Amino acid sequence: MMVRWFPWIMVAGTVLLTVYGQIVLKWQAGQPSPWRDPLLTGLHPMVQLLLRPWVISAFIAAFGASLCWILALKQLDLSKAYPFMALNFLLVSLLAVPLFGETLTFNKLTGMGALVIGLILISRG
Repeated sequence: MMVRWFPWIMVAGTVLLTVYGQIVLKWQAGQPSPWRDPLLTGLHPMVQLLLRPWVISAFIAAFGASLCWILALKQLDLSKAYPFMALNFLLVSLLAVPLFGETLTFNKLTGMGALVIGLILISRG
């Protein structure tokens, strides 16, 4: 029974790790540079950003998401698994409201509803 659920757990892992990475990158991109060392403060701001531990964790999460995705696709049809990647849009949009103060408009809610309906229809096909 575990083998049957394993690829879907890997799909969920892919989604969750991807969402984590997007949220962390948005959060860190808006933060001032934490570096006080003159050597590091002289680096280009993008390089400084790439050296932050949280940003590195987002890259590690992206790599982990890729590994989960590979394991999922070993047992699932791409056409069955790939639509679930749309959950990334839904989760990131919902988390951006409390975490970053973004607004949840009628149009966004309508789009999210359409996304969920589409996901249900595709998964049944």
